[in-house]
Amino acid sequence: MKQTLLFLLSLLLLTSSCVTKKVYQDLENKYADLKKENRRIQDETDDCIKSKADMEMAYDAIKSELSDTRLERDKNLADYNAANNNYKAMQASYAALEKNSNDALQANMNKNRELLAQLDAKEKALTAEQNRLNKVKNDLQASSERLAELENLMAAKDANMKKLKETLSSALNSFEGKGLTVQQKNGKVYVSMENKLLFSSGSWAVGAEGRRAVVEVGKVLAANPDIAVLIEGHTDDDAFNGSGPIADNWDLSTKRATVIVNILGENKGINQQNLTAAGRSEYAPVASNSSADGKAKNRRIEIILTPKLDEISKMLNQL
Repeated sequence: MKQTLLFLLSLLLLTSSCVTKKVYQDLENKYADLKKENRRIQDETDDCIKSKADMEMAYDAIKSELSDTRLERDKNLADYNAANNNYKAMQASYAALEKNSNDALQANMNKNRELLAQLDAKEKALTAEQNRLNKVKNDLQASSERLAELENLMAAKDANMKKLKETLSSALNSFEGKGLTVQQKNGKVYVSMENKLLFSSGSWAVGAEGRRAVVEVGKVLAANPDIAVLIEGHTDDDAFNGSGPIADNWDLSTKRATVIVNILGENKGINQQNLTAAGRSEYAPVASNSSADGKAKNRRIEIILTPKLDEISKMLNQL
């Protein structure tokens, strides 16, 4: 624009000498207008330059702010990504914890159900055991009562056998020293009669003195009908040398026991169902057969008196 004004001014100076005043005046006016326009344009240019400077400053500021914003954006993006990754990790952890929690809860519920079932079974078993213990206690009490009754009964039996032994000892007192003994052992009474009181050697016939002793025993037995009587015949180990129906010591011992049973059976007060005869031959000695005295002791009749134990056996079966 300045070059244009200078050109017009030069043109005006060159032509001023040959133009009219009117043209000159028009040129001056036009120059003034151009100068005025130039000032306006210069002002606008200055304004534009200022605006450009302002805009450049604003641009630099915006550019700087943009850079800062980008940095902040990148930082925020990194923070977001980190937060998002952390969120996903937490979400996965939560899902795992939730699953584990559900699994654990289910397992605990199953375990609790098992424990409750076991507890119920234990309670039922405890109740059954308590019932069993109560029954055992009641049975024990009943057994104790029956045991007490049994002990009393056995004590009474022992007392009766002791009394029976004393009665027999008194009844047979006159035969003392004649090979007859009376003793009580193992709850039984044993009346032992050596053969010298009853039989001659090799014989089964009872002599008068022996018969009298057996009759006295029978009197006592008749007064005690609840006594089981076992009559055993015994010999020494000498072989039987006699003749007749006797073959050996077995026959002899059995025959002698049977004769005693027959004598006892003559007493009608004796229940013959209570009598049993048995031959033991030489196989239950009470002394050595190596001496004459020992042989004499082994040749004997034993009358074994046993209280009937039916009632006691019944009570024992109930214990």
